[in-house]
Amino acid sequence: MQRVLDTGQPCPLAPVEPSTVVSGDPRTGSRALAAVAGAEVGVWEMTPGTATDVEVDEVFVVLSGSASVEFDDGTVLELGPSSTVRLRAGDRTTWTVHETLRKVYFTGIEA
Repeated sequence: MQRVLDTGQPCPLAPVEPSTVVSGDPRTGSRALAAVAGAEVGVWEMTPGTATDVEVDEVFVVLSGSASVEFDDGTVLELGPSSTVRLRAGDRTTWTVHETLRKVYFTGIEA
């Protein structure tokens, strides 16, 4: 059993689905790290740009970078290192990444 999860290794990045890009040329990627009690733990990264998304149930902690996340209800979150956020399945968001954002995520969470 691996006890230390390496969040520093690169994630393979790919262009964001063009229909979701609002501005720029953002790229995203993720890498699973572990499964814990049915939840997936991993690292996700997005390069600068703006894109829309429909979220899954997730908790994440920002490791590095900065971004703004706007929800359809008008709520805007400013993200930076140590920001900890709970997303709910179906949330519609717009991510504006100012400096490449890297986060540790936990999905498969029971509400």
